[in-house]
Amino acid sequence: MNINIENYLRLNFTDMILILISTLLICLIAKKYFWHYVLEYLDNRKKLIQDELDNAKKSEQEAEEYKQKYAQQLKSAKAEANAILDKAREEANVQRDQIVEKAQLEAKMKLEKAQQDIETEVHHAKKQIQEEITEVAFMAAQKILEKEIDEETQKNYVEAFIKEEK
Repeated sequence: MNINIENYLRLNFTDMILILISTLLICLIAKKYFWHYVLEYLDNRKKLIQDELDNAKKSEQEAEEYKQKYAQQLKSAKAEANAILDKAREEANVQRDQIVEKAQLEAKMKLEKAQQDIETEVHHAKKQIQEEITEVAFMAAQKILEKEIDEETQKNYVEAFIKEEK
């Protein structure tokens, strides 16, 4: 079997004109009956693509606005957090100072009370010692002067003697 390629590739002027006329007729018929559908489809497609591009642009702008808004909110939240921390530190310092002042005041009051207690105890001890000295002196004087002076007079002499000693 021998295939002749020239039969397949032959170019004939008549065939070319017929093909050109048939193509032109098909285009004219398509333009007359179908072209407005094609243009309408292409216009709708163009409009749809343009709408999607516009929506994408709008979404991008909104996203940028939200980004800026949230960046600002984050910045203000950080500033607010720092302000809260500063206020808390300040309040803690004030409380610390109040606690220290209160502790110093309490220590001072306890020291004053202790001093008062000591003075009271010293006063009581002196009084007790005076009473004991008076009794001892009274007993000594009583033995010495048992028969010469009465008891009341002796006691007055001893108390006068102790008062002079002070």
